[in-house]
Amino acid sequence: MRTFKITLLLLLVALLIFVANTLISTGFFRTIEPKFEGNIVKKVALPGAEDITISQSDSFAIVSATDRKARIQGRTVKGGLYFIDLRDQDFTPLPLTDNFNRPFAPHGISLFKMDSTYQVMAINHVRGKHSIEVFELKGKELTYLETLRDPAMIQPNDIIQVAKDRFYFTNDHRYTKGYRRMAEEYLGLAVSNVVYFDGKTYREVADGFAYANGINYDAARNLLYAAAPRGFLVKVFDVEADGSLSFIEEIDCGTGVDNIEFDTDGNLWIGAHPNLLRFTAYAQGKKETSPSEIIKIDYRGKGDYTVEKVYVENGEEMSGSTVAATFGNLILTGNVMDDAFLILERNEP
Repeated sequence: MRTFKITLLLLLVALLIFVANTLISTGFFRTIEPKFEGNIVKKVALPGAEDITISQSDSFAIVSATDRKARIQGRTVKGGLYFIDLRDQDFTPLPLTDNFNRPFAPHGISLFKMDSTYQVMAINHVRGKHSIEVFELKGKELTYLETLRDPAMIQPNDIIQVAKDRFYFTNDHRYTKGYRRMAEEYLGLAVSNVVYFDGKTYREVADGFAYANGINYDAARNLLYAAAPRGFLVKVFDVEADGSLSFIEEIDCGTGVDNIEFDTDGNLWIGAHPNLLRFTAYAQGKKETSPSEIIKIDYRGKGDYTVEKVYVENGEEMSGSTVAATFGNLILTGNVMDDAFLILERNEP
């Protein structure tokens, strides 16, 4: 009897430790203190604008949008890619994929400049299947090129092209169903990965992520960054000549980091979720709002970086921020399933 009571007590203590660790590590106890030195320029009416990337040289943005709220409600919807001319202060999204006659629910996107055109890649999730759709962008015209599929696309989240026919993408889960999927999510298991395509084959080049998410490549410094929101981390890698990744370090961000973009100085800008449990409930349609956060990381080298909170808000202005793409003092910040996304303007430094 005594042994049974001790065993029961130990199990109870272990359960309490697990619950406490889960709540702490997901930001459950964090107090949301609103912060932003600037103003809202415009709320752009576009549901579920989850990812945004910008061409600094040609002054435009590409937005990936899917009405996830409608999908949760059981309605059939088609997502799309949109073009925004950043020289036009109206910031009206121009549809690019209305003539793309395939089921399309875009997620993470990549924009890669070729000689006189751009290549656009978009993660696509349709009926439980995953693919990468490849397009050519010339001016404001988008032309479909091909669809890529491979078993390595377990549950792709974000993508970054680094050269012609070469790219990296993240899988935010290792398992797709059953008790292993549940354990991965609720235990925060660090088992998801980064995959590299070298033009011929797909191979895993990094693992050990708790929900691998946003990914981006700094060509000037040959560094690849990948987000692990469940651990509040951004992982930094050197990129080898064959595409392999050499781990450098983890940046502790203190928030659930999502997509990663760069400004013209090479700083990282990230849309994030300060309370992951609240965000999960919101993304499932169980909560009306979820806090939003934008951080800026000045990464100067191993062990030498700063993480700055630029924007923090309780979700009333916009819920579930996923990306922060900058253009001068503007910040285009997307989200999971609000009916609009925000264009912010920072005060002059």
